[in-house]
Order: sequence, then structure tokens, then C-alpha cells
Amino acid sequence: MTVSTAIARLNAADPDFVRHLDHLLSWESVSDDAVNQRVLDIIKGVRERGDAALVEFTQRFDGVSANSIDDLILGRERLELALTRITPVQREALEKAANRVRMYHERQKQDSWQYTEADGTVLGQKVTPLDRAGLYVPGGKASYPSSVLMNAIPAKVAGVAEVVMVVPTPRGEVNELVLAAACIAGVDRVFTVGGAQAVAALAYGTESVPQVDKIVGPGNIYVATAKRHVFGQVGIDMIAGPSEILVVCDGQTDPDWIAMDLFSQAEHDEDAQAILVSPDAAFLDRVAASISKLLPTMERADIIEKSINGRGALIQVRDMQQAMDVANRIAPEHLELSVADPQAWLPHIRHAGAIFMGRHTSEALGDYCAGPNHVLPTSGTARFSSPLGVYDFQKRSSIIFCSEQGASELGHTASVLARGESLTAHARSAEYRILTQEKGN
Repeated sequence: MTVSTAIARLNAADPDFVRHLDHLLSWESVSDDAVNQRVLDIIKGVRERGDAALVEFTQRFDGVSANSIDDLILGRERLELALTRITPVQREALEKAANRVRMYHERQKQDSWQYTEADGTVLGQKVTPLDRAGLYVPGGKASYPSSVLMNAIPAKVAGVAEVVMVVPTPRGEVNELVLAAACIAGVDRVFTVGGAQAVAALAYGTESVPQVDKIVGPGNIYVATAKRHVFGQVGIDMIAGPSEILVVCDGQTDPDWIAMDLFSQAEHDEDAQAILVSPDAAFLDRVAASISKLLPTMERADIIEKSINGRGALIQVRDMQQAMDVANRIAPEHLELSVADPQAWLPHIRHAGAIFMGRHTSEALGDYCAGPNHVLPTSGTARFSSPLGVYDFQKRSSIIFCSEQGASELGHTASVLARGESLTAHARSAEYRILTQEKGN
């Protein structure tokens, strides 16, 4: 196998560094007009023809011989069968990962709360789980049982009554690991449909597919475009860009480890991004040598090569403080602090989806079994977004109870503000509750 690496080298001391960095980071996941129109047509078809459209699109796009929607439904017993078809080692790994993910997310649960003011007014917040969540899972040769765990378990921990999974089975190819993960995670219903048609079915419902309140899970450009279009009808988790890793290293970690950590994201696809930041120029050279040495040994060498050469970088900085500044500007999905004392630098990090602390904490552990969610904000959105979690499957309602005295007191304030906005009905509605003796004062 012939592979070559020409990973970009940047230096934060260069006058054009910021411009070069911004160009490297730029990513626009915009659907072209053809994709957009095709998705709109698919959504329209599902809304108008329901199950019949799902069957037709699944036959056309996935090459599945389905005569009716019944051929695209997997019952709970089929998920349990998948558990018997995977190896004991695989089952043990799935169950261990599921337990860790569940234990971590249990700590995220929020409870309702109230407090009572001196005049008897009660204020609070009622936390309620969503009724139903939809989980999109890529299918066929792609095997993402970890995504099933990461999406379904937080929903169940949150108290979601029903989790509905859609997973395509191109040419009838079923992934037993994915189905086994669904069984372990407590998925309630599975439909073997995918693409924009699956998103539309979850968003609007059909005769057989129930309408959900929120759709989560990764997918291709058609899935992402469909999620954009149905947002508002249902909630969505995010529109994810390519996977990213940023490693900040003080130069003391084994360069082979760092090279493999960069590969771990670059192997996802050609548009994935892997960046190393270090104040040690000689260490950057050693990592570059490790990349060249290890790349030919990788099964997905062609993908890694295109990712590394197209969107990767080795960045030299003045010192560790400047490394933190660069990390915050990038706001990466995954950030490895491969340094002697990661805890000391943690307060300096403001923007990152997940932070992996220390030389022994590879990002791969977080992808599968550490416990925190691996569904993370990409493309710099960690500036304002958070990992998927229990809170994404709960909603909050405000609670307001006014005593007679409280309504009278608040009525004065509301009246002034409402009349200031020329909303007379608002003002008079509040004024009706002002106690008579107060009105006369």
C-alpha cells in the first residue's frame, strides 16, 4: 500500500496564523439544491402516503424486498434473538459499556422544585420527560452499536416512555450488534427504514410509525437535511459535522500514541479533522514521523491519509497558555490534554465537547465505554452547545401560584409594565387582582 502524508504545519507566531487556522477549520455542511429538493419530495411523500411511501422508498433506495410495512418492523423478540447471535465477549462488552453509560447519566437527572415566598406565592419548575423519542442509527455494513447505547440510554434514564429506533438494512443486511445494543439499551420498537423517509416518518407519523417528540442520532447528508426541515415539528439533537480531535501535548507522551489518537478520528471519513498542538517543535517532528510510520499499517489508511492531508495540522505554540488559547478558539468536539498535570490546565478550557485528561486517557475510551456521552458538538459549536444527555430528553415547565396578597402586590408591577407596552388588557387583567384597599391607597 502506498500512502503519503503532507500534514499541514502551522506556527502560532506567524502573522497569518489566525487566517490559516480559520481556513483549516472552515466547514460548511450545506446541502446542494438537488439534495434539498429530493429530501423535500421524500418528506412530502411520507406525509401524504404514510406506510406506502415508506415501503416504496425502502425498496427503491435500500434494495429491500418489502411487500408491506410489516416486513420493516422488528419486534422485541428479534432484538433478544440478536443477543444470542453475537459472541459472549461482544455481549459482555456491550453490557459493561451500557452499565457505565447508564451510571454516568443517572447523575444528570433533574428533579422538579418549588419554593414559597412570605406572602404564600409559590414558584417552581416541573421537570417532565418526553413522551416518545426517535433514534436514527446508520445501518448495513456500518456498525454503530455504541451510538445506540449513547442515544437510547439517556432517554430511558430521563424517563422517556417509548424509544423508537429506525435503522436501514441495505439489501437486507442486518447488523446483529446494533440490534443487540438496542435490546440492552431498552429500545421499544424498531423499524428497518432509513434516510430522509425515516426522519419524516418519525416527525409526522404514519399508520405504523408513531410520531415522536425528538429525533436524535447521526446520519448522512440526506438524514441531516431532513432533520433541518422537520425541526420545529419535532426537536432534534444537532446537525453534526465531521468528527474532530484536538490533542494538546507538552511533548512528553509517546509520539506513536499521539499519532494513533489522531488516526482514531481521521479514520471516520475524509472530512474528519485531527489536530495536534504543542510548544515542542521537536516533538511535532517525532509525531509526524510516527504518522508516516504507522499509516501504512492501518486498514483505513486511504481515508486517514485524505483526512490528515486535507484537514489535519501540527501546530507549534509559544507555551502551554497559548495552547489553551488555540484550543478555545477551535472549540473542538474532542480535546485530549496529554500533559503532566491536566487538572491544572482544566480551568483554562472554556470550549470543548469532551475533555480527556492525561496521557492514558485516549478519546477512543470515551467513544465506547468510559460513561459520558459520545454525541458531542462539532464545527466549533462547543462554544454554545453541550454533549447529548438526560437533559435533552426532559422538558421544564414553570410553576406559578399566587396567593391573594401576592397577586395584589405583583399586580401593581405588572400594571405599570403592561401599560408601558400599551397592552391594556394585560394591565387590567393584573389590576382586577389588586386588593380593594390597595386600589384606594
